[in-house]
Amino acid sequence: MKFSVNREDILKPLQLVGGVVERRHTLPVLANILIQLDGDQLSLTGTDLEVEIVARLQVASGSGSGEITVPAKKFVDICRALPDSSVLQFELDEQKVILKSGKSRFTLSTLAASEFPAVEESTSEFTFSCTQGLIKDLIEKTGFAMAQQDVRYYLNGMLWELGGQQLRVVATDGHRLALATKDIEGLALSEPVQAILPRKGVIELSRLVADSNDQVEIVMGKNHIRAKTADYTFTSKLVDGKFPNYEQVIPKGGDKIVIGDRAELKQAFGRTAILSNEKYRGVRLLLESQQLTLVANNPEQEEAEDHVTVEYEGESLEVGFNISYLQDVANVLNSQKIRITLSDANSSALLQDAEDDSARYVVMPMRL
Repeated sequence: MKFSVNREDILKPLQLVGGVVERRHTLPVLANILIQLDGDQLSLTGTDLEVEIVARLQVASGSGSGEITVPAKKFVDICRALPDSSVLQFELDEQKVILKSGKSRFTLSTLAASEFPAVEESTSEFTFSCTQGLIKDLIEKTGFAMAQQDVRYYLNGMLWELGGQQLRVVATDGHRLALATKDIEGLALSEPVQAILPRKGVIELSRLVADSNDQVEIVMGKNHIRAKTADYTFTSKLVDGKFPNYEQVIPKGGDKIVIGDRAELKQAFGRTAILSNEKYRGVRLLLESQQLTLVANNPEQEEAEDHVTVEYEGESLEVGFNISYLQDVANVLNSQKIRITLSDANSSALLQDAEDDSARYVVMPMRL
């Protein structure tokens, strides 16, 4: 089993596959990448038993077929360290892998391919296709709101909900919620289909899909989700649990509607955040006619105050929020104006693009 390949052709797929591999592993083979050659078709596979990525590429010259596993990090680091435009020669020789490029030569230990675990196949419940850019956009608009290491394990991921002609994704950590919806061409469902992707699966899928019109096929099963592109197959186990009823969290009937310039608000959030309490990140928002004032204090008795001109007519209101949560929303929206809907000091705020409600963000208030 031997082949040659350009460094540029193998580096990106190798990094994507290697990104799945866990550093802290119980099975030694999980630190390895599975390499399979069939003529001039090379496939690279990495898994942590939760998420699996298979990359496929064509090599310049391949002879014979075979399979072996090599240490993922070392293989990636070697390819990364080679000069641009170099050619990598790979050869399996008596259970050792020899890598050559120019004047460099590396010998890597291996483990048998038979030890490498395969992600079990699950029955397909639903399949649809869309552009990679659509999936990437949905994840970017909501992924920041996923919980990290929450005991409510179903929050450490993202809900995907197919219903009617739409795909909706929802993420929440219990303090804020992000929801985004896109129309899927050719989709027509009478009953909604739901799946919770684990946090790591969401992050790896986002790295995998390009911001382009290239197609991706999504297969949603009972226990797994699979995404197939021309060059990759991504498989992730689903989180077994029930996602909270997110519709109940979205505030309705807010009577105080504020419209402000996104860039101005983003800058004001950033300035006041500097002197907010480092632990709680609380900032007071004082809303008056045509003006929003932001006030931050910290235990060192320091204070920041900022004023932003907004479109608002109505009663005054004072409410506290975690400024980091407001910054996250301002960072992912790319609209010119943000609409903020408020009710009172004890109710959540609803933030969205002033002219498009396909993405909505809910931020719970803080007592300051």
